[in-house]
Amino acid sequence: MTKILVVEDDNLVSRTLLSHLKEKGFEVKGAESGEEGLRIFRDFQPDLALLDVKLPDINGLDVLKKVKAENHEVTVIIMTAFDDMRTTVEAVKAGAFEYLVKPLDNLDLDLTIDKALQMKALEQKVSYLLEEQQKEYQIDNIIGRSPQMREVFKLIGLVANTRTNILIQGESGTGKELVAKAIHYNGPFRDEPFIVINCSAISDTLLESELFGHVRGAFTDAVTETRGKFEIAGKGTLFLDEIGDISSNLQSKLLRVIENRDFMKVGGEKVLKTEARIIAATNQNLMDMVTQGKFREDLYYRLKVVEINLPPLRERREDIPDLVAYLLEKINRELKKNVRKVPPEVMDFLVDQTWKGNVRELENALIRAVILAKGDVVLKEYLPLEPAASAGHEEQPPLTRELVPLWEIEKRYIQYVLQATKGSKSRASQILDISRPTLDKKIRDYDLKIATSE
Repeated sequence: MTKILVVEDDNLVSRTLLSHLKEKGFEVKGAESGEEGLRIFRDFQPDLALLDVKLPDINGLDVLKKVKAENHEVTVIIMTAFDDMRTTVEAVKAGAFEYLVKPLDNLDLDLTIDKALQMKALEQKVSYLLEEQQKEYQIDNIIGRSPQMREVFKLIGLVANTRTNILIQGESGTGKELVAKAIHYNGPFRDEPFIVINCSAISDTLLESELFGHVRGAFTDAVTETRGKFEIAGKGTLFLDEIGDISSNLQSKLLRVIENRDFMKVGGEKVLKTEARIIAATNQNLMDMVTQGKFREDLYYRLKVVEINLPPLRERREDIPDLVAYLLEKINRELKKNVRKVPPEVMDFLVDQTWKGNVRELENALIRAVILAKGDVVLKEYLPLEPAASAGHEEQPPLTRELVPLWEIEKRYIQYVLQATKGSKSRASQILDISRPTLDKKIRDYDLKIATSE
C-alpha cells in the first residue's frame, strides 16, 4: 500500500486531506509542524509527502531539503496559499515534484498524486533496467579462465576509469562489443550513452552523416537538421565497429575529431565540441592495412592508445564448458525453456569444434539445440555443426530427416527463431546474425506469419 505523509499546520485542512486520502486507499499519517513531520518521516518512510510551505516552526522548503537529503527518491508535493514565482522556483530546485495552490481541488490533487506515483514507478523501472544492463556487462559476466582471457580482464579493469581511446582486435564473434560495453558500464560515465556504429554496414556518405549529423539542405533528402552520434554520445562512449572499413576521407575527418575534440555537421559551419570516448574494433589487422597504405598510420596510433586483443575460441578451448553453461542459462531465460543438461560426449563434441564463428557461432548452435530440444537435454543431433576432424567422425549429423532445398531449411529455422523469441525481430536478428532489414526481407520472401511483439 502506498504511504503518504501530510505535513500541514491547519487542523481542518489536515483532517480533510487525511480523510480524502484514506478513502482513496492510501496509508496516511499527518504532522502539524516541520519537526514533527521530520520525525514521522524517518519512522514512517512514506512514498509521497504533501508539504505545506508555511509551518509554525520550520519553513516548508527547509523541511523539503532535509527530506530529500535523507531520501532523494521520496516524492514531495508542495502546498501553499501564496502563489508566487520565487517560492515555486525554490521548491522545484529543492526537488519538489509539483506545486499546488490552496484551497486544494480534490480532482487536481488526485491527478497530481497519480502522475507522481506513475513517474516514481517509471523511474524505478528505468533504474532497474539500467542496473540489469550494467550487470549484463560486468567483467564477471565475460566468461573465461584461460590465461588469454585473464589478460583481457586486467586490461578492462585498468582502462574502465579512464577516457583514453581503445582499439579492440579479434575475429568476428569473439565478443568485441561485449568487451566495449564492459569497459563503458564499469566506468564513471556509465549513465551516459553507449552508441554503436557498424562502419561496414553504412555507405561512406551516410556514415559521415551518422557520425557528425547534417544541416537542412546539406544533400538531397536532408529536409531537417539532425544530430550526429558524436553529439548524442555526450560524455559517453562511441563504439566504432569494423573501423578498418572506413574510407580514407572519413579517416582524415575522424583523426581531426580525435586531435581537436571538435567537428562540424555535414553542410554546416558551426564548430561543435565532443567529449565522447572512442572505442574502435576490427577483425582485420590494422597494422597490415597501414603497411599496405589502406589505413592512416597517425589514426591507427591515435586509436590504439590501449590495445585489447581477443583470442579466438579455438585458442581457449578450456573456456568452452563454462561458456556453454553461461550461454545455456542465458538462452533458457530468454526463450523460457529449461534445457540445461549437456551429456559428456556432447560437451566433448563442442570442445573439439574449430568454431570459425567463435562465441557467436557457439551461442547460435546452442540456441538451435534448445529450440529443437524435446526434453531438458542438449542433443548432438540438433547441433548444426560438422564433426571435428580429431573426433574421427565421417558422417555429419543430419539437419533434417528429409532432403529438402537449402532455402527450405533456412525458412524453417527462421520460423523456429521467430516463434522462440515471441516475434521479437530485434532478438531474432541477433540470434540469426543478420541485419534487421535482411530479416524483414526474408520474412516477406518466405511469407512467414508471426505474432509480433514490437
